[in-house]
Amino acid sequence: MKFICIWLLSVAVALAQKKLEVVATLPDYGAITAAIGGDRVNVATLARGTEDAHFVDAKPSFVRILNKANLLIEGGAELEVGWLPPLVAGARNRAIVPGGPGNLALAQFVQLLDVPSGPVDRSMGDVHPLGNPHFNLDPLNGKAMATAIADKLAALAPSNAQFFRANQKKFEQELDRKIAEWKKLMEPLKGTKVITYHKSFDYFLRRFGLELAGTIEPKPGIEPSPTHINGLIPRAKSDGVKFIIVEPNRPRRTPEYVAGGAGAKLLVLPVLVGGNERAKTYIDLFDYNVRQITGAR
Repeated sequence: MKFICIWLLSVAVALAQKKLEVVATLPDYGAITAAIGGDRVNVATLARGTEDAHFVDAKPSFVRILNKANLLIEGGAELEVGWLPPLVAGARNRAIVPGGPGNLALAQFVQLLDVPSGPVDRSMGDVHPLGNPHFNLDPLNGKAMATAIADKLAALAPSNAQFFRANQKKFEQELDRKIAEWKKLMEPLKGTKVITYHKSFDYFLRRFGLELAGTIEPKPGIEPSPTHINGLIPRAKSDGVKFIIVEPNRPRRTPEYVAGGAGAKLLVLPVLVGGNERAKTYIDLFDYNVRQITGAR
């Protein structure tokens, strides 16, 4: 407790003179933070939008960035468990460790899907025991993330709290307007059955009323076998699957084969800001994905 009080005091004094140094694990968290923090924060993002969030290339330079951070924003729910903990340990920055005053894990502010009801073991694949961590792909979760980020920024830099709150309100108003627009565009596709490669799109599908009919991975993180694919294609045809959706970093050969066999359209959709050149902001990400889907129907 003494350390936390001293640290908060030191941060408050420092921020009266310079910007808050924020590190976000994923570009979505960084984009929302930049929208709220404006010119009162410096935001560094560790993962690229084209990377798999589970397997980010942990560069030595990340340790130096984390060492200087006032705030680390991570997804949590074990999304970054394969690469982030060694970086945080190497940074020797007590403030940003899990539970520290400069650590913000966003999963605690949203309702996670696919939370296992029983024990989890390796036979189930890379199942996350806390639930599906790809919650960024529900735009309503974007509002929850914005609130949590604004709260943390305001706590760390009270003199800028009003500025952060104003930007949060502006961001959420624009997001509300766009959600209404996206839902209207997607309404004719409600109930459409799709297959995804990984369970990255579950939150997106739920928000916009699409139905997951299967995954190319037989289990999360397990590459498909010929047996699995040969069973998946007839089921997809029988179910009337319209779209096969994959992330940009996935191999294309198998999804193309499934799409051709099922008579479905293959869509390559980014799951993170920066996943392609047209997904530059959090709102851009949904704009692009919604228009790709509605344009392919």
